[in-house]
Amino acid sequence: MKIIKRNGSEEIFNIDKIINAVKKANNSAETRFLTNEQIYDIADYVEYKCNKMKRAVSVEEIQDMVEDQLMAKGAFELARRYVRYRYNRSLIRKANTTDNRILSLIECNNEEVKQENSNKNPTVNSVQRDYMAGEVSRDLTRRMLLPPDIVEADKEGLIHFHDSDYFAQHMHNCDLVNLEDMLQNGTVISDTLIEKPHSFSTACNIATQIIAQVASNQYGGQSISLAHLAPFVRFQERKSAKR
Repeated sequence: MKIIKRNGSEEIFNIDKIINAVKKANNSAETRFLTNEQIYDIADYVEYKCNKMKRAVSVEEIQDMVEDQLMAKGAFELARRYVRYRYNRSLIRKANTTDNRILSLIECNNEEVKQENSNKNPTVNSVQRDYMAGEVSRDLTRRMLLPPDIVEADKEGLIHFHDSDYFAQHMHNCDLVNLEDMLQNGTVISDTLIEKPHSFSTACNIATQIIAQVASNQYGGQSISLAHLAPFVRFQERKSAKR
């Protein structure tokens, strides 16, 4: 039987880890709440429940089972200590993860970042600042902005939440620009109304301004259809023929 660790990797289930964790919590108080036999019973029950699930079980699921069994044994104070310990460890893990990733960016030894985007050189100061800001955004996204089930699914590899390093800013990514609507019906650029163009060159000029404005308010690529410029080519031809 395997368990899924917090980093998404798998390892063989080890009942001794449950026994040792509960014993440490039990022995940390002046009065012991459970006997060794009761602790072994809890560990055996958790192992039985994990086997019944017939799949790899996450560390969080196992800890939830332990917590439930502590309550079932009537060890409410021990359960509270266990919950408090889990919470504190969670805070430490989150802090260390973000801090270590940022430090690894500064020291240029973050292999994940080096391979993530061939267009960015992580040794350049401006790129490092962008990546560092991304790590802060990713941390906020996981801790405060996304529902816990989405965060867990992403950690377990069931889904991939894309662009979490920009999510805190609520920016658009990889937009398909509705050039046809803005050229045919007019648009607003920098609080200025831009009416429908009457020549191909003007349409191209406006399209360039639209793309630049969209680029300044999003990240990633943009897509347009050159077919939306075609009506202005025909309009230009008719205009030239009249002359």
